[in-house]
Amino acid sequence: MQVYKFGGASIESPERMQALLPIISDAKDQLVVVVSAMGKTTNHLEQIVQEACHGDKGIARQLVEKLEKEHLEYAAKVLEGKQFEALASTLNEYFNELQWAVDDADALRFDYSYDQIVCMGEILSTRICNAYLQSQGLNFEWVDARDVIRTDDTYRDAKVDWAYSQHQANDVVGSLLHAGKNVIIQGFIGSTPDNASVTLGREGSDYTAAMMAAMLHGASVTIWKDVEGLKNADPKIFADTVKIEAITYHEVIEMAYYGAQVIHPKTIKPLQNNGIPLYVKCFLNKELKGTVIQNEVSSIFYPPLIILKKNQILLQVTTRDFSFITEDNLSNLYSIFHDLKIKINLIQNAAISFVACIDNKEEKVHKLISLLEKDFKVFSNEDVSLLTIRHYTPETLFDLTKGRYTLLEQKTRETVQVVIK
Repeated sequence: MQVYKFGGASIESPERMQALLPIISDAKDQLVVVVSAMGKTTNHLEQIVQEACHGDKGIARQLVEKLEKEHLEYAAKVLEGKQFEALASTLNEYFNELQWAVDDADALRFDYSYDQIVCMGEILSTRICNAYLQSQGLNFEWVDARDVIRTDDTYRDAKVDWAYSQHQANDVVGSLLHAGKNVIIQGFIGSTPDNASVTLGREGSDYTAAMMAAMLHGASVTIWKDVEGLKNADPKIFADTVKIEAITYHEVIEMAYYGAQVIHPKTIKPLQNNGIPLYVKCFLNKELKGTVIQNEVSSIFYPPLIILKKNQILLQVTTRDFSFITEDNLSNLYSIFHDLKIKINLIQNAAISFVACIDNKEEKVHKLISLLEKDFKVFSNEDVSLLTIRHYTPETLFDLTKGRYTLLEQKTRETVQVVIK
């Protein structure tokens, strides 16, 4: 069995959904297909949440009606006759549920309300996709991920109950696979023990794909994207990027830690633990080789892997009485960052000072500085960028920093990080 994951861009139009048919029908093994919400649907649902909780519920209801019309128009382009009528009836039931969620939305329970509304995007897309695949003669069954993925009630970033979810994956999805069927399931969503819908946080659909592979002993996971594979840098920022043919899980985790928008570590963990390879391939051209991520690769040579985080702020925290930054001071400082859920992207401390580079999120930064100034003097450099280069060369570092002012530099044998302005 293989797991295929398709993101919103791959099904943003009826034509794109239809173009996935050769990819799915040509699979050599049984499939579990994990699908995200279509196109910008999640953004539209988030707008509905905002109106329902903080604005006008009447407007929210109108936005739901608009979204229903768009999904029905989409479905009418991939289905016809009784198949379309049956799907339209099913979609209507879900949009009724969505209207009820809008009526129930409450600003005092914003995260809960968010998940009850936003989760519907994946439900709708998989219903349409499943109906289309069945209409083309493919042996697929639709599964509600909320019947499989059990979580706690940390809404918008739920933690998975692996033991229960493993049992459900075998019972619900495994039984269908054993019966010779393929399965389509939503990414990004699950449910609490009380059957409230939840979302799994950043990169939740990739995470669902990894869980399905790990729990069902899949041979591989393929994430289908609109790029030819992983690049050594973001091609939207850097020219002359290089595609990476093969890379280890360890290296991808390092890249993600430093801020690369690649594969989230929570997705990698279940795959790495079970030795399951992850492929990143292009749905626009399935013949392209793509990138494979696995525990070991035949070559350990990598090009310089470049990550640039913009909109950073560099904070220097100094003791007021010129006393040393001791373990007690560090413990206090770390606690403040931890309590505010602020990730430190680069850290350096000296005798009387502590320097940290963080994302410049205005609300959190103001709270942070206010707390720090109770015991320390705080200096800040705003509008800086953090450049990280794995497997750097002197030439690469020079080319990427020339003409920029370097505020801080840290080097190890493998990695250089530079705060530049």
